[in-house]
Amino acid sequence: MKQVRLGLIGFGNVGQGLAQILAERAEEYARKFGLDLRIVAITDALKGSVYNADGLAPSALLEKITRDGNLVGIAQDDPGICEPGWDALDLVTHSNADVIVELSYTDLKTGEPAASYIEAALRSGKHTVTTNKGPVALHYARLQALAEQNGVKFGVEGSVMSGTPALRLGMELLAGAGVRKVQGILNGTTNFILTQMELGMDYTSALAEAQRLGYAEADPTGDVEGFDAAGKVVILARLLFGKTLRMDQVDRHGITQLTPLDIASATAAGERWKLIGTVECITGGIRASVCPQRLPISHPLAGVSGATNAACFTTDLLGEVTLIGPGAGRLATGYAVIEDILAIYR
Repeated sequence: MKQVRLGLIGFGNVGQGLAQILAERAEEYARKFGLDLRIVAITDALKGSVYNADGLAPSALLEKITRDGNLVGIAQDDPGICEPGWDALDLVTHSNADVIVELSYTDLKTGEPAASYIEAALRSGKHTVTTNKGPVALHYARLQALAEQNGVKFGVEGSVMSGTPALRLGMELLAGAGVRKVQGILNGTTNFILTQMELGMDYTSALAEAQRLGYAEADPTGDVEGFDAAGKVVILARLLFGKTLRMDQVDRHGITQLTPLDIASATAAGERWKLIGTVECITGGIRASVCPQRLPISHPLAGVSGATNAACFTTDLLGEVTLIGPGAGRLATGYAVIEDILAIYR
């Protein structure tokens, strides 16, 4: 049995999802994979920091967060826990974690501060896993090279389609099939809005419903104008095709201009509007875009409704292979971390 100690930078929805998975399945993972996965350290700018070199009970962490909204005072419940007042770099430097799980907020303009946290972890010789699009879209080549230089692994599965393994499918299982193009519904918020509009809502009402259900932020610009999907297109281009793109090299258009008349016109023609992210190998390079498209009902992406994500891989040997699954959510993204950790120790 190999003990794997995890240090979490950030304890929001994804970190709590990971803790829930470990609370429910750690014993199963130990039996099936021979890995004793333990959270030993957490730091969160809003929720506090905790450390126990022998491991923190996931259920106790979740109980404290649910009750108080933070981890402050948890040491009073367990004398084995300390609250060292660590920031992210302190956790990397001073904890005994084998794997740093970086779960801070996403910035698609700079990738910071996450990129600096990941760099510090890799330089310290610790495997690192992130679900954060920013550092992967903007700094992947540099960070991956740093991981190789230090003999550790850098896992990024959760940066595209959450725990639905789009990256691993394209990079590993389809690597020999000759992937030429990837088209995807890469943003669940916009797909939910378009589904509601097809059911009769106008854009403003559909957005309000998405916000009410927690699919859309108070400022939905990153989703509805296609920035989130564009970041994922950049990641797909780099990891699947080895092409480095800047965000501004993606031909990007959002869904804010679509009207009920547009939706009705597509429906009458037997088509559906979807916000599609595309990466395609072309002569002399690559083409990348995010834009609303009218798809025939027969298209494999046309039937994907609600907040679900999907990716359609066009290959030489298999034709089209479509993967459908959740692209966000507490447990789904928490599981993406598990996928990467299992891959590191496989």
